[in-house]
Amino acid sequence: MQREEEIIYMLRCQRFGERIRNDRFGEKIELKARFAATKEPVPYEERLKLEYRDLHCGDVWGGKWESAWVHVECEIPAAWRKKELALHLNFSGEAMFFDADGCPIYAVTGSSNINPHYFKDQFLLPAAVTQSGKVDYWIELAGNSIFGLLQNKEPDRNEPEPDGSFTGIVKALHLAVFNREAWQLSFDFDTLYGIFIKLPEEDHRRRRLLDAMNKIVHVYAEDPANAAKAREIAKKELSYPALASAMTAYTVGHAHLDTGWLWPVRETIRKCARTFANQIDLLEKYPDYVFGASAPQHYAFVKKHYPKLYAKIKAAVKAGRWELQGGMWVEPDCNLTSGESLVRQFLHGKNFFMDEFGFDVKNLWIPDVFGYSAALPQIMRLAGCDYFLTQKISWNQTNRFPYHTFMWRGIDGTEILTHFPPADSYNWLGDPQTMDYAQNRYHESTQTGAFLNLMGIGDGGCGPAESHVEMAKRLTDLEGMPRVKFARSDAFFDEIAKCKAQLPRWNGELYLEMHRGTLTTQARTKRGNRKCEEMLAAVEFLYGMLPLEDYPAKALDELWKLLLLNQFHDILPGSSIRKVYEVTEKEHAKILAECEKLVEKVSAAWQEKANALTLVNTLSYDYARDVELPPDWANCRVYANGIELPVQNVHDTPRTRVTVKAGSALVLTKGAVLPAAEKSIDSKILENDLIRYVFDAEGMLTEVFDKEVNRSLLKRGKKGNVLSLYVDRPTRYEAWDLETFYRESEPSHPFDVTLSPQSRGALGSALAITGKIGENSSFRQEIFLAADSKRLDFCTQVDWHEARKMLRVSFPVNVFTNEAAFDIQYGYLKRNVYANTSWDVAKFEVVGQRYVDLSERDYGVALLNDCKYGHRCDDTGLDLCLLRSPKYPDWNADQGEQLFTYTLLPHTGDLTHSDVMQEAAMLNRAPLALSGKGELAAPVTLLAADHVSLEIVKKAEKSDDLICRLVETAGAPGKAELSLHASGVEEVDLMEWHVFKNHVPQADKVKLDFAPFEIKTLRIKR
Repeated sequence: MQREEEIIYMLRCQRFGERIRNDRFGEKIELKARFAATKEPVPYEERLKLEYRDLHCGDVWGGKWESAWVHVECEIPAAWRKKELALHLNFSGEAMFFDADGCPIYAVTGSSNINPHYFKDQFLLPAAVTQSGKVDYWIELAGNSIFGLLQNKEPDRNEPEPDGSFTGIVKALHLAVFNREAWQLSFDFDTLYGIFIKLPEEDHRRRRLLDAMNKIVHVYAEDPANAAKAREIAKKELSYPALASAMTAYTVGHAHLDTGWLWPVRETIRKCARTFANQIDLLEKYPDYVFGASAPQHYAFVKKHYPKLYAKIKAAVKAGRWELQGGMWVEPDCNLTSGESLVRQFLHGKNFFMDEFGFDVKNLWIPDVFGYSAALPQIMRLAGCDYFLTQKISWNQTNRFPYHTFMWRGIDGTEILTHFPPADSYNWLGDPQTMDYAQNRYHESTQTGAFLNLMGIGDGGCGPAESHVEMAKRLTDLEGMPRVKFARSDAFFDEIAKCKAQLPRWNGELYLEMHRGTLTTQARTKRGNRKCEEMLAAVEFLYGMLPLEDYPAKALDELWKLLLLNQFHDILPGSSIRKVYEVTEKEHAKILAECEKLVEKVSAAWQEKANALTLVNTLSYDYARDVELPPDWANCRVYANGIELPVQNVHDTPRTRVTVKAGSALVLTKGAVLPAAEKSIDSKILENDLIRYVFDAEGMLTEVFDKEVNRSLLKRGKKGNVLSLYVDRPTRYEAWDLETFYRESEPSHPFDVTLSPQSRGALGSALAITGKIGENSSFRQEIFLAADSKRLDFCTQVDWHEARKMLRVSFPVNVFTNEAAFDIQYGYLKRNVYANTSWDVAKFEVVGQRYVDLSERDYGVALLNDCKYGHRCDDTGLDLCLLRSPKYPDWNADQGEQLFTYTLLPHTGDLTHSDVMQEAAMLNRAPLALSGKGELAAPVTLLAADHVSLEIVKKAEKSDDLICRLVETAGAPGKAELSLHASGVEEVDLMEWHVFKNHVPQADKVKLDFAPFEIKTLRIKR
């Protein structure tokens, strides 16, 4: 056959494969339907209270984010009652069937606006229903597609519906005779065609398959009645077995379901029910099929809202057919969450699975997260998770990651068995092409002989459909393909664990060379998350100082879980729609408000209330900074332990300088009114005995001079505190991506800048800068230099109204080093400053949490922050990303007021021999201020600590013991001595399930040895 002729026959076969899918339905009759539309979802139990009207094909039932209940009925013709029947339904959006008991049993969805293959439009009637002669179902509709609304991914400035559109049109509403043979033939043919198109032109099988497919087309002859005859031809070609050397593709049904993304969390609750109901249906239809799902939060949704469905899930889990995956509460972002947040993701996630199902999940399952911290391996191991799965690194733009199965080593040396499915997807739909691709590119094929394969519709949920399972069945033993085997992922991991000694190693972070904009987008949510993390830890410490019977375990449990939910990897990174952030911002505010109530509850019981304020330092470091005072303390004397403290109104806020010992309380008392002591001078210089900062008329630093070491810290001819506004228009994925070419355009800088007169007082010097930036935005910076510190704070407020712009601040410091140190979860990570390799080049924007530090052997400069994460740190100096303004998927992302603080901190010594970590901790967590005078004492105190930090004090999850968590912070062996009152001390895992070691306190003291970056959790038994 000539090439030109082959192309014609190929096209013929392609078109035939597309047409035959429609032949699964024979005769049809329209269903009788009535519907009632609502703005918000209405529970099944209340559906009968609604007013219903008739619904037919072509009718519009609702608009975006609306809901509806539909009641479909039909008398089945007598001639059809011995045939296989199906409902052919398409309501444009998502739809869920309920049985007579109100339990979800199946779901369909209209075609997706992202992937045309993501749809389900048939419901095969159970034989009992067909034989009964009557169709009678209640169906709940959702006014969104599987991926939310129809949105323009590149909206222009005049976009008429920037938040998207949706019209709920009834496209199919029929009872149909189901032609199973035609349906099965479509899978046979798709399999043959999929193998055919991936074969080289010279392969003899290619000619054989093309000949067979054309024979099928001839025999079928456009008549569904001939489907069985045509299948005989296909069966021969599908009977050739796989090669003896073929790999095994362990295949588990999967439904990656984003907790919030292009739809609000409210809709995720229903998505969980729709997805899980479909999978229960598949488990009943296909005895070999196995399904798995992660995220205990999703199971908790179903337990609360759909208890009957939840009971079916529990039965499937008990039978081993349904696999619980992933030890975390949700699949969270792993760049922006704190170390303790990652711990709590495991603590609440694994405890839920254990409490509800009696099952201990051994894997971390986060296939779609935007990068993986080098702190994760140790946290995983201490949480009892030995295996890690993701595929997102396959999205790298610059460098192809060299391994699929390997040992991942974290900052402390812990190694975790890690697998990247070589299909590069968690959405396999059963096609042969993907399996051929996966088998041939799998790097560790010679070591393991097997890989993991995730099958089903993901992101919006749904999971596998019958069609996907049918396709997979054809690849269980087929020539040229890996052997597709339905199996649980834990069976796969246990199998490849036998090969650990032969696997390669990867040390350090798993950096995603993409989606760098998620380190900055939706700044209010990132700020709220940071504030909630710090506040929850502080409140736990406070209540740890009280009798444990007063500990608000239930309230804190609920607040932590609410925070963990909002750390999902499309919520916290900033890649969701406005409806998501409207809720997230309210929930962050709720967490902070409830924490304030818990703090006030402690002081409410105190006797001495008037003119007293108790400060509780919940940090592992002495808090030696100024603190805010109540407004009515302005211009008053302040005392602590009988000693008068310095006070000053700083930017119209009364403040005083205190030293509160680590884990201790300090009582302040208000005295008589003081005469005003602040001075106002016209100077652009902030200085003390240690350092001098000189500003110009534009609010930029022209000089930073360290008097202590006689050193100028700005590069020659450069300025600091340079606010730069860049055009920010990535090639795609606006909210997600930041492209390196943004630096090629000339940024704009502030204008109409005004510097206020400088205020000097007992605490230090303050200066305010106001100005405009961009077309529509303004800012105010309140700058402060304490009298005894080199730390310069920039408390910043921006009224932000830009579009597709990015605001950054830079400090071109004169520090010579090859590496910068970045704060990460319970440790720090060093990255190259110079871009010598393509791996370095790709890291033009990287994550840092509370600080980034450039240090020589005995001197350095750090940039601290209270809620920012995106950094550029290269030979030009320190650069922090402050704000972005993408237009998709949230048209109004970050518009309005923004608050944040960044701090420049020159220091002697390198990072670990300086006060950078302490200052970063103090910037992020001031002492708790309790009204009144009370007696509080820490239950555990660090007497001596060789760079060891006491991070957490809380009540144990399952007992009336106290838990404390300590971390070695310098990346070196360390020692610590603790003072505590206890009958015994146990070193336990993060889950508090297993005891590693017992300690017997000697004179109420315990000594501990730490490995570099080691995390220790102690259970203190009273």
